[in-house]
Amino acid sequence: MNKYDYEELLNRSIKSLPEKLTSRERFQIPHGVIFYEGNTTVLKNFADIAGDINRDEQHLLSYLLKELGTAGEAEGERAVFQGKIPEEKVQERIQDYVQRYVLCRECNRPDTKMIKKNRTLLLKCEACGAVHPVKARKTKRD
Repeated sequence: MNKYDYEELLNRSIKSLPEKLTSRERFQIPHGVIFYEGNTTVLKNFADIAGDINRDEQHLLSYLLKELGTAGEAEGERAVFQGKIPEEKVQERIQDYVQRYVLCRECNRPDTKMIKKNRTLLLKCEACGAVHPVKARKTKRD
């Protein structure tokens, strides 16, 4: 009968796992797949992004349109914006949305839902129970 040290066995098991499974962070901010059709910018995986962050597609679309300063619409799985918008700008706005409307300010987890109390939009974390009002944007972006 062989005696093994628990820590030794645990470390050996962890080393044998693929790198993707050993990552500490379970939530990654979604990365948009962007391409251009004529004079329009297409966010190909728009519906997937909304699903990944567990938010209403219309709310996300309204935010992106306002922040990007353009017109556009959702077409099935994708969003189409008028004009050629730099990919970095779209990615930044998606990250801003996640920071503002998805991640909990206390525990930094994405397990939140938006609730409206009176006329105030609140973020309620289902992981730690924290409730915070959504921050109003004070600075104007380019």
